[in-house]
Amino acid sequence: MFQPTRDEARLFLFESWRKRRAGELLSPLEDLTAQLIDKHPEYHALFNDPERNQDKDFAPDGNVVNPFLHLMMHLTIEEQISIGQPHGIREQFARLTQKYESEHEAQHAMMDCLGEMIWQAQRNKTAPDAAVYLNCLGQQ
Repeated sequence: MFQPTRDEARLFLFESWRKRRAGELLSPLEDLTAQLIDKHPEYHALFNDPERNQDKDFAPDGNVVNPFLHLMMHLTIEEQISIGQPHGIREQFARLTQKYESEHEAQHAMMDCLGEMIWQAQRNKTAPDAAVYLNCLGQQ
């Protein structure tokens, strides 16, 4: 499994956005990433200035959203939906899309559950449990 470092993941986000703005050819994943950044104009200034923001830290206190984490969670959810894993994710996504009348807002709701699953796994020092994730999604 590919596990980029924090810097590699951030560089990928910055480079995808740079290429989009420059009109350069993007890979399918870069294109998806640039589309996600485009849907978040509140992050454009950050991604327009990689030198200033590459090492920027965001405290996990809940007051400020970490744009890097936010976009990587979008990419994670996009991948989950595309491969249908965990089983049932596509149905939950379709249900939430109908509820929120927006795929993008459905993903934002899904992020809460994805974060909860990750937090529980870290707290319990266990592997992420898809049942926790899907149960949370079912309550959305």
